[in-house]
Amino acid sequence: MITIIQRVTAASVTVNAAIIGQIEQGILSLICVEPADTQKQADRLLERILNYRIFSDAQGKMNLGLRDINGGLLLVPQFTLAANTDKGNRPSFTSAATPEYGQQMFEYLRQKALELHPNPQFGQFGADMQVALINDGPVTFTLTSR
Repeated sequence: MITIIQRVTAASVTVNAAIIGQIEQGILSLICVEPADTQKQADRLLERILNYRIFSDAQGKMNLGLRDINGGLLLVPQFTLAANTDKGNRPSFTSAATPEYGQQMFEYLRQKALELHPNPQFGQFGADMQVALINDGPVTFTLTSR
């Protein structure tokens, strides 16, 4: 699995002109499922997202995780993160999971997030989404669970 996490002061996801997920300070996480990904890898990735120390402590150092600040969590499926961009001018998505498997794994991650974090928010798998965010810093990291 691949995720891009972004420290935000606010983020939202809209489908068909309706906001379906919205957070204030926290993490926006774009999630990509690859064919060989397992539930164990999803568990590890979610723990990393929840505990990755990207928020400032009283001394201004990145020493606090999402749980430490009681921040918001917005998970958005994003299969394009698996794109192969090595050749030509058009990406190839052969390294992304099938839509069926991607949806199954994203749903698993969704259920785990509901168990482990208060009021997580979500994008909609397979939908045409508009994602808005105010990146704080900007602070952006790529995490994987390979």
